[in-house]
Amino acid sequence: MKRIYSVLVENRSGVLSKVAGLFWRRGFNIESLAVGETDDPKVSNMIIVSSGEGHILEQIEKQLNKKIDVIKVKTFAESESVCRELLLIKLRYTRANRKDIIETCQLMDATIIDLSESMMTIQICDTPEHVNNFMNMLKKFRIVEITRTGTLALTKCTESAL
Repeated sequence: MKRIYSVLVENRSGVLSKVAGLFWRRGFNIESLAVGETDDPKVSNMIIVSSGEGHILEQIEKQLNKKIDVIKVKTFAESESVCRELLLIKLRYTRANRKDIIETCQLMDATIIDLSESMMTIQICDTPEHVNNFMNMLKKFRIVEITRTGTLALTKCTESAL
């Protein structure tokens, strides 16, 4: 079972280390982690994706709420959220496979953002599953470098959330 934690924390040094240490000490795995400042520069939002059995995931939430630097913890399932991930991938191409790469980008709604005579950098921003599918489709080409964000997520819009 996968769970997403949206954790509002005080924006100061050492907080990320404390939260990561909590996961490490308890033997919980972090599948994805993205941290960024909110509209308030004193507050950051950590989006943490973890998986495990139900009681383990509840324990993670309880432990996060005990941290002094943690302001608020919201947890939700992927089905309750809108998730996105950004992937940047640099490929080496040839005249023979350039058209195939471009067609794959068009099919998957990816964008070529940088180009030289033999390399291109492509970006895609989509669900983690779609990003994984895109990466798998590009494995047949010469991948030079890959970087990707962790999952970013917000709960889906509902009238009751207002």
